[in-house]
Amino acid sequence: MARTESNLMPLGISAPDFSLPDTRSDEILSLSDVQGELATVIMFICNHCPYVKHIKSEIARLASDYQSRGVAFAAISSNDVAQYPADGPDKMKETAKKWKFKFPYLYDESQEVAKAYDAACTPDIYVFDNSLKLVYHGQLDESRPDNKNPITGRDIRMALDSLVAGVAVSKDQTSSVGCNIKWKG
Repeated sequence: MARTESNLMPLGISAPDFSLPDTRSDEILSLSDVQGELATVIMFICNHCPYVKHIKSEIARLASDYQSRGVAFAAISSNDVAQYPADGPDKMKETAKKWKFKFPYLYDESQEVAKAYDAACTPDIYVFDNSLKLVYHGQLDESRPDNKNPITGRDIRMALDSLVAGVAVSKDQTSSVGCNIKWKG
């Protein structure tokens, strides 16, 4: 596990489009299929990462709290499954059920979507407004598997609450930290 920070992505850029298989529904979904009326949260995660495992319940709770308010969620796993078989599509489907995800869990086999988003770690979280312009790219909160900070989703919740209230999202954002994405050789 290599502790990695997310790459800086300029706020205001458009969400890169994609077309990926959803391991929950076995359908191919594009960005427009998962787009929310008010906002869209795209999360690069995986099954085996201790940083993701640490926050999995809060990810599910966030979706539960905000989906009825016009915020859509989609998770994407881009890891090389030859190196990490636990991150393969069959295991992703099991994980989505076990972790109670009520949103698509997409498989990026080619890793092209991760590259388009300049994703670096798991979790790597992006929030786009209703025009699919980036308004937040950073951490869920300050909790990590190796500290005692409570898991609250504070940073993402502040961004989403701003969008719900119709006010600008703070540009003061802290990079996410997690395991590096496992790139193909």
